[in-house]
Amino acid sequence: MEGRIIWISGPAVKARLEGGIKMHSLAAVGEEGLLGEVVSIEGDTATIQVYEDTAGLKLGERVVFTGRFLSVELGPGLLGKIFDGLQRPLEAIKDMVGDFIRRGVYREALE
Repeated sequence: MEGRIIWISGPAVKARLEGGIKMHSLAAVGEEGLLGEVVSIEGDTATIQVYEDTAGLKLGERVVFTGRFLSVELGPGLLGKIFDGLQRPLEAIKDMVGDFIRRGVYREALE
């Protein structure tokens, strides 16, 4: 499912939808696919809490609703690693992009 950004205020984004979605589903916002979560639905408009810096987002950019929900992955391999609040493995991302994590960079928590 997709939508388009119609409003941006700090970490909150509103998108007009092209189909139905569920509360708390994940969304990839903008060209960089910034991770966000649907926190409100009013008619054909969803309010999305974006968990990364929204600077540079523009009205009309695409929002893709993944149909998944925010969750954590559990299993062997978690101990001894460092993760951020979205369970991105920080050491693995550092190896990919260097000391400064860019927006929209993701990696699976477990290999």
